[in-house]
Amino acid sequence: MPSTPPDGEPAPVDGSLPAAALEGVGSRPLSLYVHVPFCASRCGYCDFNTYTAAELGAAPGSSQDAYLAAAAAELDLARSVLGPHEVETVFFGGGTPTLLPASALAGLLTAVRDRFPLAVGAEVTTEANPESVDQAYLDTLVAAGFTRLSLGMQSARPRVLAVLERRHTPGRVADVVGGARRAGFGSVSVDLIYGSPTETIDDWTASLDAALALEPDHVSAYSLIVEPGTRLAARIGRGDLPFPDDDFHADCYLRAEERLTAAGYTGYEVSNWSRPGHESRHNLAYWLGHDWWGVGPGAHSHVGGVRWWNVRHPRDYSARLAVGSSPAQAREVLDAEQRRVERVLLELRLSQGLPLEVLTQTERARVPGLAARGLLRVDATSARPTLRGRLLADAVVRDLLD
Repeated sequence: MPSTPPDGEPAPVDGSLPAAALEGVGSRPLSLYVHVPFCASRCGYCDFNTYTAAELGAAPGSSQDAYLAAAAAELDLARSVLGPHEVETVFFGGGTPTLLPASALAGLLTAVRDRFPLAVGAEVTTEANPESVDQAYLDTLVAAGFTRLSLGMQSARPRVLAVLERRHTPGRVADVVGGARRAGFGSVSVDLIYGSPTETIDDWTASLDAALALEPDHVSAYSLIVEPGTRLAARIGRGDLPFPDDDFHADCYLRAEERLTAAGYTGYEVSNWSRPGHESRHNLAYWLGHDWWGVGPGAHSHVGGVRWWNVRHPRDYSARLAVGSSPAQAREVLDAEQRRVERVLLELRLSQGLPLEVLTQTERARVPGLAARGLLRVDATSARPTLRGRLLADAVVRDLLD
């Protein structure tokens, strides 16, 4: 089952935020995340807040229709708290958003637009699994205003997909990318995972080359994390599969940088490469600490230094909103130092780096040493991670912070 959410303080039933968090809210960039919690099956490595039909059963409030009504109600709540704020990015994630009928997913975007004006040129993304869409579905999304498709490819090797318990075949990814181009999506991204048990460097190289052959605008390459409580963790714990090796993960990362850079992609964040102008603006909003409201069961939000997360089960989520209550389970109010530390953690993942003025005097004194170790590139105003620094991002932050 999905992992346990963090602790926090009680969240107000009416969804209200402290005055300090709302001060200047209309002048700060705002993004919306819409979490669709449904999946056709649970992949063995997944601990996201997702549910199959069998897991949900016939529990009241757990149907797609109940979810859609509750999501619209949470959008009403967001509008009442934030006001008529212009939205710069919208991201539908999951789960598998494209398990909803195309008309329903398009209707959710209409519900967003009815409550929040979209900025000119707003980025509107949906995630999709290759087996969950066809040409008509993609055409409907573009007509509704979606501009970006993020496609879960994961691997081009059938045996690696089998270990991950992914259901699609590699050739299906090419079909969907072609369909997305015909439909008129402005950006197409593919997601890859490396470091799977039994995967070899040749497997990973083949996946990179297969992804590049599709000529996507954006590639995400994520290191597999074996999460406790997943079927994959259980198989590794029984000795059925080997535990992924850190050195192999590093080799895969370097191979990704080599192949993607040679093909004209720029690594703008530790796990993300894009052609110029096709960076994920929504994910950059997270890394740059912008405001975002997360709609849906288990979704997380952040506005003005206040972070909160919703109850996880679709039944509980729908029940709270049905009686006019906020679905928030708990929240954290970050102080200035916590926000500064988070800024260091996040912005040192970006190729644009971190302004040195964000660091304390003692932290700035450590920067030359990190540069001498080949982990940072430093100029008069900022520190940027090198390739080695990206590979050792967590260690860089640990050695830098007070």
